[in-house]
Amino acid sequence: MVLSKRSSIIFIIFCFSLLQNATIGSSKSPKTKNLSFHDFKEVRDATSFKFTNFSSIDGGALQLTPDNENQPLGYFNKSGRIMYYKPYKLWRSETDRDIASFNTTFVMNIYRNRTWNPGEGFAFLIAPEFDVPEESHGRWLGLTNASTDGNPENRLVAVEFDTEKQEFDPDDNHIGLNINSVRSKTTVSLDRFGFLISPETGTDYRVWIQYNGKSKVMEVYMANRSDERPKQPFLNETINLKDHVKQSSYFGFAASTGNPGIQFNCVLEWELQVEDFSGKKDGKWWRIALGVGVSVMVLLALCGVKFGVACVKKRRDLDEDSNVLGALKRLPGMPREFRYKDLKKATNDFHQNMVLGQGGFGVVYRGILRDWDGRSTSSALRTNEIAVKKFSRDDIKGKDDFLAELTIIHRLRHKHLVRLVGWCYEKGKLLLVYDYMPNGSLEKHLYESSNTLNWRHRHKILAGVASALHYLHNDYDQKVVHRDLKASNILLDSDYNARLGDFGLARAIENERTSYAELGLAGVPGTMGYVAPECFHTGKATPESDVFGFGAVVLEVVCGRSPGVKIQHEEHQFTLVDWVWMLHREGRILEAVDERLKNEYVVEEANRLLLLGLACSHPVASERPQTQAICLIIAETLPSPHVPPFKPVFTWPNLGLGVAFSSIESDYSNITLSS
Repeated sequence: MVLSKRSSIIFIIFCFSLLQNATIGSSKSPKTKNLSFHDFKEVRDATSFKFTNFSSIDGGALQLTPDNENQPLGYFNKSGRIMYYKPYKLWRSETDRDIASFNTTFVMNIYRNRTWNPGEGFAFLIAPEFDVPEESHGRWLGLTNASTDGNPENRLVAVEFDTEKQEFDPDDNHIGLNINSVRSKTTVSLDRFGFLISPETGTDYRVWIQYNGKSKVMEVYMANRSDERPKQPFLNETINLKDHVKQSSYFGFAASTGNPGIQFNCVLEWELQVEDFSGKKDGKWWRIALGVGVSVMVLLALCGVKFGVACVKKRRDLDEDSNVLGALKRLPGMPREFRYKDLKKATNDFHQNMVLGQGGFGVVYRGILRDWDGRSTSSALRTNEIAVKKFSRDDIKGKDDFLAELTIIHRLRHKHLVRLVGWCYEKGKLLLVYDYMPNGSLEKHLYESSNTLNWRHRHKILAGVASALHYLHNDYDQKVVHRDLKASNILLDSDYNARLGDFGLARAIENERTSYAELGLAGVPGTMGYVAPECFHTGKATPESDVFGFGAVVLEVVCGRSPGVKIQHEEHQFTLVDWVWMLHREGRILEAVDERLKNEYVVEEANRLLLLGLACSHPVASERPQTQAICLIIAETLPSPHVPPFKPVFTWPNLGLGVAFSSIESDYSNITLSS
């Protein structure tokens, strides 16, 4: 039978798809599965967990052991487990070297009455079953008992937070890595870090546990709930989970009380990302693909070189996308990957009524995401508001923008940065998912709201932005230059705390470098009024140019005026910074404060912030204060900066002639911090 040209092409496409799917299926990468519980409610979450006799959900938390203080005899010598209801497949086969990586963070509170002796302990657990062993109270932490402790058949690994010293423990306040036993393989005392697991006053601690399936390294970090993750892990240990746990294992928590040692063992939040190897290889498809491949080669020759080149290009593009996706999924700390259809549904098919904002990189939509944990049962139904950033350019440039933003922000963790919830890279569509900020942007409250933003909120917002900027410049493992600091990119949560967002223009630069231009990313990004003068001459952005943008925001917040709009004063027009500098020179700088505040502000704070705004707006980058000084000035730990009455004049940085200033009052050539 002779095939027509059209039939041949259709057949080729079909065969090529079979071959491609078989190839991909034969080396299928594990999917990352995500859990995210920001609180716990019995009606909503009970079906998501397996509970033992004495564990429950109560008071918005997972309670591992009884929590009724009014019945003292009820919580002596008790043990409990709470495990997520589904097990995870941690490797594909016994001969496969790949093993699942996982990242988890949870908030725990080990509460006790001041009169109680603390005990016994709490643990994050990977186990083959969710049932707690009999007689596992006291020293056994809900993990083992006197007859099973140390038995390799236990097939469990745990990170313990021990509050009662046994003869094999270093003290009564330590972290330990446990393998099939409560006798820890490695222990680290928390005394030297200044933490007490079970203090007299209930304290919330956030814990991070990260396991790398390739390097086989487990790391444990701990901090107060509102603090950032420490740079160095408290516990760092090499362990091959494949040697100790079952291929399908449960994740969760265990705890115990003793006599007299008693305490409440609570989990207030829990997030977990685990690579899951549930996908199966399919040798049958591989054999079919090989047979079809021979026919494909013959038909490709008949259809001509042009079609063959097109197929090769398509395959190369698919491989590139697959490689990119694989790299993204393997990045440590990556958030949840969303399905495009779920985000489409959440935003009502990206309806115009759901638009929160728009910029050069795309449109941001408000979304209502239902069924957060991917289950469809009514008891598990949840509603979460999110912000979905849909990149408008789906070509290669759009992909570069998407990847640049995602690779920078996915590891950023700061309470004044908008939190990245997840991402989607599907069907040529590029989307990022962020926490929804119910109070919108700072710009909206300054210019569009009928209610005037009060002074307390304004001061708190500027302190938050300064803290975020200091983190980006100094506390992250790479310097991050935001490059688009402005009021519309500062979002406000329900309590009017500032969250710096929109990292579309941000770039991470090596610590030794001073600009993104050295990395081949030169240009003049940003928004007029917020862009430092040197950027127009050097084509470079630096941490100092971010400080200039912050100075513009400070003046904007205090004055209630846009840096990009001219101000008419008598017969002259001024930019915002020039207008404030003129009022400063004339000794009436407080006249710049937003009139809508009607004198309901703290005079000393307003004066301090206006001077700080001018100091950050210095035309010469090297004269601007650094972020650490900025934070201390706002907190009133350092005095207000000394600012000359006349604004210095900008001089091209590369002329080598020094810095030129106005001829009048040239003695005030530097802005310094008073000592």
